[in-house]
Amino acid sequence: MTLFRRTTLALMAAPIALALSACGSSDDKAGTGEVAGEAIAAIPAPAGQSWNETASESPEGGYIVGNPDAPLKLMEYASLTCPHCAVFSQDASGPIEKYINSGVVSYELRNQIHDPLDLTMAMLVRCGTDESFHPLSTQVWANLEPIITKAQSNSAALNAAIQADANTRYQKIAEAAGLIDFFAARGISRDQAMKCLANGKEAEQIASNSETQSNKLDVTGTPTFFLNGKLLEGNTWAQIEPALQKAGAR
Repeated sequence: MTLFRRTTLALMAAPIALALSACGSSDDKAGTGEVAGEAIAAIPAPAGQSWNETASESPEGGYIVGNPDAPLKLMEYASLTCPHCAVFSQDASGPIEKYINSGVVSYELRNQIHDPLDLTMAMLVRCGTDESFHPLSTQVWANLEPIITKAQSNSAALNAAIQADANTRYQKIAEAAGLIDFFAARGISRDQAMKCLANGKEAEQIASNSETQSNKLDVTGTPTFFLNGKLLEGNTWAQIEPALQKAGAR
């Protein structure tokens, strides 16, 4: 674990129920299976549409981009405060579009919550449309270090915000961490963000999904990947892309 990550966890520690896991620990876990098959022919999107612009919320509370009936379903558990997830996002965000746009691969992102800042950002990336969830998450990871640096620079206000009542906690965390301005620059207005962050039931649901699903699937770190329900070895794009190709993606 890097100093960057240790500092983040120390800063964000708080007495609220969250599913705490180590960023990057999943590469110590053995895969439970693999998906193998012949090359799968591309599946055209409906006229006037692109699979890369097709998104929906899954019953489990994740967000899927791509053909909802894709034969290969890639699912990632990720934390928005995880540097390893940020590296995967940087490496995969361009190349994975080819596989998604073929209609053969869909990509679902589910939040595994590590800390209150993570939960606050998980609420904010849901403030837009289904289609904006993945791009907003990508923007968070692309700017993760300055986001954490900003939060650290205002640690007194942030720690006070974490202790606030549930109705205002996430609004105050976002204010202290500079997230209101960050998301406003990416299409989520201040009023929209504040309304989302006042939804305590949404916060509870996101955290509950994280804990319940992580326990059920034995997800102990991020990022962790599943393909058609089977746990994949590795947590880098260099490891995940060959698994997609072996399963028939081209």
